[in-house]
Amino acid sequence: MSPRAQPRSGTQQPSARSRPGPDDLRRTFEAVPPRAPGADGPFADSWWGRAWVTALETLSMDEGRLDRGRGYADEGHVAAVTVTPGRVVAYVHGSRPRPYRAELSLRVLSDDDWDTFLDAVATRPGHLAALLGKEMPHSLVDTAAETGIKLLPAPDDLDPVCSCPDRGRPCKHVAALCYQTARLLDTDPFVLLLIRGRGERELLDELGRRNAAHSARERPAAPETPSVPAAEALAGRFLPPLPAPLPVPAHPGQPPSYPDPPGARAPLSLDHLAMDAAVRARTMLATGTDPLAGLNVWQDAVRLAAARPTAGLTATTRALYRELAFATGRNPTDLARAVAAWRQGGAEGLAVLEDPWDPPAGPFDRARPLLAAADFPRFQPWRNHLTHPGGTLQLRFGHDGRWYGYESDPGEDDWWPRASPDPDPVEALTALYGG
Repeated sequence: MSPRAQPRSGTQQPSARSRPGPDDLRRTFEAVPPRAPGADGPFADSWWGRAWVTALETLSMDEGRLDRGRGYADEGHVAAVTVTPGRVVAYVHGSRPRPYRAELSLRVLSDDDWDTFLDAVATRPGHLAALLGKEMPHSLVDTAAETGIKLLPAPDDLDPVCSCPDRGRPCKHVAALCYQTARLLDTDPFVLLLIRGRGERELLDELGRRNAAHSARERPAAPETPSVPAAEALAGRFLPPLPAPLPVPAHPGQPPSYPDPPGARAPLSLDHLAMDAAVRARTMLATGTDPLAGLNVWQDAVRLAAARPTAGLTATTRALYRELAFATGRNPTDLARAVAAWRQGGAEGLAVLEDPWDPPAGPFDRARPLLAAADFPRFQPWRNHLTHPGGTLQLRFGHDGRWYGYESDPGEDDWWPRASPDPDPVEALTALYGG
């Protein structure tokens, strides 16, 4: 097995830090900075990364769109890339302020295909060692092909979709996403295996189990080592009592300033976190209750981001969003949308964004006649949503009895909170029109 080629000078590689989601079936990779001016050459140095690029370029007959997509990827227009079984998704910034949603689909392997493939790989220790070293040798792909399984995509395997009006296949936004995906594959072949349907932890656990079973069939079993239950090990041991708590301070106090570590990538402001933690701890000591007890990790991250006094998406705010999104398994665009909902209506505003529900008979049913009486067009209902027939404005009814305004670009299902909520649907819609 030959070592993988090292990245060429001036080529920006994707961050090795990705966020594993539930069961390791969702990984989000941070946006890659623009390539250095004058940098050229392929987007991938590994043979399997270049095979992905070849499938993309064979899919398209439009060199112009490919060139623009390559330029978008070079210039850092592709936001965080989320990989799940069968899909690669990212927001790609084009000529307008709001990014387009680009998606690439690839067929996942069936359970039978995975069983066949894993059995074949587990009997070859070199394959497992290569994967642990983030390598994908030709022999591993050949092993899969011998069992009738195709890991790398052919041109007709890729299915591109984008929210932009361009009907190219692919458009420049999906092409940019494809080139960026080649970089991800270059650094981690498990990305390809995840697209094909299985996460890294699951694969390594299963390969380890099958490899151990295969080895056990070839050698005598080792004698079993006796174990001691934890309760027996701790029996008769007594821990000293905890000391009395310190008195509650008069005020939380200003936290010290922390210097950024050398080479850090715009870390989250520790001052901001320390002050928030100090205020929360003082409230708990003084009142015996946690003011944020009802919030989950995602809601608390949104609250922290929404409390940031900086206006607009400055470099500091973007760094904050990246760090909080990383910690919660989301991407910065999801967090920005959630922050807009939190600023619109707090925890209830976030619930309105994320959790559709079926209102009982009452105010929701009376809303459409009220809007019609005010000479607004007939809105289309769905659960707690009322959508303008033009598809650009929407009202959502919250559990608090207020109407929350949303907007989207024509022809897209990409809704963002806007305007202040109001218990009167006519007033809420008027504010949305005039906002």
